[in-house]
Amino acid sequence: MTENLIQLDVVDGVATLWLNRPEKRNAMSDDMRTEFIAALGRVANDKAIRALVLTGKGKGFCAGGDIAGMERRMQAPAGEVGFNGWSRQQRVHHTQSLLHTMPKPTIAAVNGAASGLGADTALACDFIIASDVASFTWSYINRGIIPDGGGMYFLPRRVGLAKAKELIFSGRKVEAEEALRLGIADRKVDADSLIAQAQRWAAEMSKGSATALALGKTILNQSFELSAHQVFAQGSQAQGICYTSTEHRESVMAFLAKTSAPAAKE
Repeated sequence: MTENLIQLDVVDGVATLWLNRPEKRNAMSDDMRTEFIAALGRVANDKAIRALVLTGKGKGFCAGGDIAGMERRMQAPAGEVGFNGWSRQQRVHHTQSLLHTMPKPTIAAVNGAASGLGADTALACDFIIASDVASFTWSYINRGIIPDGGGMYFLPRRVGLAKAKELIFSGRKVEAEEALRLGIADRKVDADSLIAQAQRWAAEMSKGSATALALGKTILNQSFELSAHQVFAQGSQAQGICYTSTEHRESVMAFLAKTSAPAAKE
């Protein structure tokens, strides 16, 4: 994997993935998406990586889909436009699914404008920390299209259905303070401390059992669609796996050893 369009750094178990196309405000091209998919796969499969921070190089987080790519798609023969679009959507959905289902905590550190697909990509993470110069806009309507990166799924779950409709139908910009108030962003910090604070938060969120985190996240991601009975059932199965994990055994034994130790003499 080249590092021209994606940069991946790992320090103390926290991976920081940089969208690295600053001259285009990190607009997602097909080549960039290929590298992004590879990087997400590495993070998911590397047991030494416990959490992921996603951010952008330069002044923007991600300006959405690459306009040059849209132009090329429109130049295809009329009979191929539909299938070409469908094929592209499969890759978009695959990418967003990899991020959404990452079996580790994920934090979007939004350093600037997150527009269209960029805003959806931030929402695909577990948490969003925004700098004071960050902004969000679901600007698809301005291109005559609908949110295709998961925005129609994720946004209503953060802000409610009516507010999601308003933001998607208008395509208006949401500044950092309003994003925090609406629940789009979970935290707002100074731009200078954004990455450091995101990395510290990622470390805090990933201190616990990797097994319990992965299983719990999988169930929580489905909890709005499942019945209480189904959540209980999946929880029972996941708990059975947790009972067999090394983390569970070691933590129980450490607790028992501590509580059974004789009191220190004065």
